[in-house]
Amino acid sequence: MIPPSNNDFDVVIMGAGFAGLCQARHLMLNVPGIRVALIDPRVGDGSEGDYKVGESTVEISSMFLYKDLGLYEYLIDNHPPKFGLNFHWPKDGTKTAELSDYHHIWTNRQPELPSFQINRARLERDLLRMICDQGVEFYRGKVTDFELGPGDDRHTVDVKVADGGQVVTLSAEHLIDAAGRKFLIGRRTDNLITESENLCDLRTGSAWLRVENVDRELFHSGYDPHNGVASHFYGTNHFLGKGHWIWMIPIDRETRTVSFGVVHHMNAINSDQLRTKEKFLSFVENNHEFVSKLIGSGEIADFKYLPRLTHVSKEMISKDNWYVIGDAANMLDPFYSAGLVIASVNITGVTELIRAKRADEANFEVKRKAFDTFNLFFALTYNQIYRDHDKHLGNASVMSWRIYLENTVWIRFLVPMFVGRWHMNLDFIDKFKMISKLLLFNDNSIFRAFYREFNEAAESGKNIGLMDYARADQLCLGFVPTDFGKGFLQNAVYEPERVNVFKGMRTIFFFMALLFIKLKWRAKGWAGIFSIETWWVATKLFGLSAFTGMGAIVHSIKNKGRPSNSDVCKANMEFNQTYTREPELQKW
Repeated sequence: MIPPSNNDFDVVIMGAGFAGLCQARHLMLNVPGIRVALIDPRVGDGSEGDYKVGESTVEISSMFLYKDLGLYEYLIDNHPPKFGLNFHWPKDGTKTAELSDYHHIWTNRQPELPSFQINRARLERDLLRMICDQGVEFYRGKVTDFELGPGDDRHTVDVKVADGGQVVTLSAEHLIDAAGRKFLIGRRTDNLITESENLCDLRTGSAWLRVENVDRELFHSGYDPHNGVASHFYGTNHFLGKGHWIWMIPIDRETRTVSFGVVHHMNAINSDQLRTKEKFLSFVENNHEFVSKLIGSGEIADFKYLPRLTHVSKEMISKDNWYVIGDAANMLDPFYSAGLVIASVNITGVTELIRAKRADEANFEVKRKAFDTFNLFFALTYNQIYRDHDKHLGNASVMSWRIYLENTVWIRFLVPMFVGRWHMNLDFIDKFKMISKLLLFNDNSIFRAFYREFNEAAESGKNIGLMDYARADQLCLGFVPTDFGKGFLQNAVYEPERVNVFKGMRTIFFFMALLFIKLKWRAKGWAGIFSIETWWVATKLFGLSAFTGMGAIVHSIKNKGRPSNSDVCKANMEFNQTYTREPELQKW
């Protein structure tokens, strides 16, 4: 349909997938009076073009949905809860028929912050209805052409609408590409980076399908009195092997639909081995017979294969008022569900910039450059974290250490950063760049030192033990990567820049130093403990812990006397000022 209005908008969004829909809703909730148009050729009923790489949220992406977009009740009603991450490695590659044939790391309790397994087709159908009710004007049609206006000149977009086939021209001050792998702006501006040498040598493909009426009793009976309080079936389950990993994500309770997919590294498994449904099923049957039985218990609904998964953008927020978000901006390995996380961070920044531009704020250009830099660094940080996956995935010992290390950074650093909106604080962005470079971005960086040790252990076949990221007895002092620390969640410290992100960083760098020392001990004994590299890395980490500890003290001083939560403080003040006794019953 063609909306009954003029065709000049503040924002035009090309693409109505997860990113485009969420961006539209976020703009409508946060920028009063804004006019937004959304373009997509799909019907929006969940029946067409719904092939998705994955459907799992983690703390940041789920918090974005239920706090930033106000969708908590909707998620509870329509999407299964998620109970953390589980990991499984075959004990013997020739014997994988039963779950007992695998080594495991299980989530052992309910996560402190809720997350969900998302039926993307349903979510996108329902979100489209919601944003149209909010006032977004939806054009069901195909973008046939567009012109990018330089500077503050308006952009134009030609849309061939589905009903009638006529071409409508829209204009907008801001143009957002959320059209996924069509890469509308990316191709027009030569903005894409796809070469593996610029992506940590990642050359990955992915195949996936959705299966209805899966017999979950094959996986777990639901009775588990001795192994924690989380539902193992409703965790995101990863089955790992040489050069690949398989996901299992339950996405619909009524139809018992489960998403199964594999990410494979081309140097271990080439495209020809997985590009058809038959080849995918054969691969799963031969390498993970247990997963094959789960797939065989239901009916396959669809299948999709992508021969090239990974890409990033040179620029995500342009000085010419165009933006790339979601899959149109970058896609990495979905091992830690990075795509929706990066999209959530990006969307909040784009909304803030559009608000600032409309308000004609003096520091807009400074903010734009900083936000673009942060988004690029944030995506490339994830890209670095997937370095050498092809060498480690199938090694339960090495990979368990990686999962422990990377979850430590996630919980104590990245989640509080998003909660406190530190990714939109200009001073913090500079610190983030500096710390990211020390951690990840050169051969002498801290993570590279960890990965070199992992490479040596993998190549030598050394068993350095199994590190369980969900337990508190793996390192020392009761530390566990999945613990947010004291005071943050308990006191509802959710307002911008209120959570002391530096306190979490101080903690993780300290325990990363201890983790590296333990790793060197497990790998090389006393020679590892007393090596120059051990103490060089540990010294850098203890130094970072001290540096961020100073930041934590400064933050505490600046916020002394400020309530941890303004709403709670206001409610307590009202209570103290007005409460006297139990009120009398009124006549009726």
